[in-house]
Amino acid sequence: MKISLFALGIGFVLDLIIGDPHGMWHPVIAIGHWISACEKMIRKIVPDTEKGLLIGGVLLVLLVSGMSTLIPLVILVGANMISPWLRLAVESIMCYQLLATKSLKTESMKVYKELEKHDLPAARYAVSMIVGRDTENLTEEGVAKAAVETVAENTSDGIIAPMIFMALFGAVGGFFYKSVNTMDSMVGYKNEKYLYLGRCAARLDDVLNYIPARLSAWLMITATAFVGLDGEMARKIYLRDRYNHASPNSAHTEAVMAGALHVQLAGDAWYFGKLHKKKFIGDPIRPVVPEDICTANKLLYATAILSVILFAVIKAAVIFLL
Repeated sequence: MKISLFALGIGFVLDLIIGDPHGMWHPVIAIGHWISACEKMIRKIVPDTEKGLLIGGVLLVLLVSGMSTLIPLVILVGANMISPWLRLAVESIMCYQLLATKSLKTESMKVYKELEKHDLPAARYAVSMIVGRDTENLTEEGVAKAAVETVAENTSDGIIAPMIFMALFGAVGGFFYKSVNTMDSMVGYKNEKYLYLGRCAARLDDVLNYIPARLSAWLMITATAFVGLDGEMARKIYLRDRYNHASPNSAHTEAVMAGALHVQLAGDAWYFGKLHKKKFIGDPIRPVVPEDICTANKLLYATAILSVILFAVIKAAVIFLL
């Protein structure tokens, strides 16, 4: 447990300093390739019916989450047999690879830089790299809003949730969470192709994120005090709008962000050429502007730092008591 505690701290610092190196092999990319390979195999062996695809979806979750958990477990056990210091080094790298604090800021700031240059086509392309919606017809405000929303949502999915699983179960738990979350992002769509095959992954992702989404929201509300944002409005909008999304978890951190920034997020959006009607989150006190992307990232960093300190203190206390 002590090694996992130090590994989480080291991994978090590495993430803040380095971020995701482009061009390097990354385990989450490997998980994505494994998901695609398993999907192709499963579609060949199960009937193309509702029942068949639902069974295939369960098989997909078992194959992907099982392999994604087993491999890091074997690596860490082997490293520990050689030396605890080697395990610490390996697990620290694993924790670093599972967090996305700096990369989320870097990618969203690319959107900000293009908006500052008033290059709307480039800004649309930049935001298309970090959101799942259609971006070719977004206005400048729409692009900025999409970037702010993805920073808010991924504060939970990309940082706090994996951090919680690593704090509880080490890097192995983080990889389990990341495999399910990656499956949800790839096959958890309610369209003709994935409605049944992706249902199991989507439901499991909802379960795994239930507590992290809500804890992330309260941590984000607390973190507003460190960056000079309106914590009271963040709390008010969170309590009012936290369920204004089809997903039971997605609106929580978005609602906090909307309240803290005094803006309105969400609303209707286009996905794969189809309009999806969505409720608004927050009040339109003022329009979303490019600078809100910078402010959202400040809140992201404050929340991440507060969270890792809190989880480390709690885990250290548990270790001491045991």
